[in-house]
Amino acid sequence: MYEITVEREFCAAHALSVAGQREPLHGHNFRVTATIAGEELDHDGLLCDFHTVNAVLKEICRPFVNANLNDVEPFIGLNPTAEQIARHIADQLTASLDESLAPAARVASVRVSETTGCTAIYRR
Repeated sequence: MYEITVEREFCAAHALSVAGQREPLHGHNFRVTATIAGEELDHDGLLCDFHTVNAVLKEICRPFVNANLNDVEPFIGLNPTAEQIARHIADQLTASLDESLAPAARVASVRVSETTGCTAIYRR
């Protein structure tokens, strides 16, 4: 099995609801790590071009940059937890890259870190 990872970072704020209590609005430097996995390489010896994944990941994260995530789709009415952010990015990445990756590779996981030591991972 081969894996490649691509990382992006963006600054954003959110106010989570935890146990029925809403936290104050606060910001993070969110670090996103997307992992693409597959068993075969293409004729160039690549699982997938890093630049392709990076460009798509950049576009997916663009609406979140310097934003209040509570006010940005798909998080309007959805608690913008690191887990929810990871799932959303994984789903969008899969939808955008499916044709480029099929049949040999797939989006395996997306990791979102809010701060050092605090990470959520969504595995597809």
